Amino acid sequence: MDIVLQKYIADSGYCSRRQAEELIRTKEVKVNGKTAELGQRVTDRDIVLVGKNKIGGKVESVYIKINKPRDYVCTTRDFKEEKNVFDLLTGLDDMRLFIVGRLDKNSRGLLLLTNDGELSQQISHPKYESEKVYKVLVKTPDGDNLTENQANSLISRFNKGVDIGEGDGLVSAKKVEYLDNNRFLLTLTQGKKRQIRRMFEAVGLKVSDLIRLEISGIKLGTLPEGKWEYLTEDEVRRLKNKFN
Repeated sequence: MDIVLQKYIADSGYCSRRQAEELIRTKEVKVNGKTAELGQRVTDRDIVLVGKNKIGGKVESVYIKINKPRDYVCTTRDFKEEKNVFDLLTGLDDMRLFIVGRLDKNSRGLLLLTNDGELSQQISHPKYESEKVYKVLVKTPDGDNLTENQANSLISRFNKGVDIGEGDGLVSAKKVEYLDNNRFLLTLTQGKKRQIRRMFEAVGLKVSDLIRLEISGIKLGTLPEGKWEYLTEDEVRRLKNKFN
């Protein structure tokens, strides 16, 4: 059975489908010794090389959720002075995994990791408007709790959109709920760098704690901080059904 080359590369776990397409465009992929073309079809009998790396066929897909602690970075690059979320994945050292929904160093909570490049891209791509839910604790300049009117005013602004600067312009939240004691529940479908922290900074508030509770219907639940587990078959099925 033959499949499109960029899907073949993504299915191998080497990179996402979009990244595979870029590798083909930049002439870094060869099939049976010849420079590959975008849309070319291949089988397991073909020899596919990305640079000097031989690409195998489809590997077993792995889907993991992890509860990221504060002070851990989300990157596949190795910085010796930094603690990395991949340090928490004991027993999976040789597996190439994509981080779905990165969190900044000072944030914590749910991350998804997978070698399914296509699903990783679908969850992350803005056009699919994948929902992510966060619980946020903020600090006011005077240290007091927000009044009901202040909280309602902020919710209105976040629903309409605030300018977070740095060329990113106006961003908004799909849903904002005020809990109590300066705590908010936010649902986003966007994913600008440090978006939530910058949204609150734009209205004069500082984020003291930020935890992600949910990505595309997959919930953090009771998973302990610093621990990981495989998604259940039901979670994987529900996740994939969102993009079919």
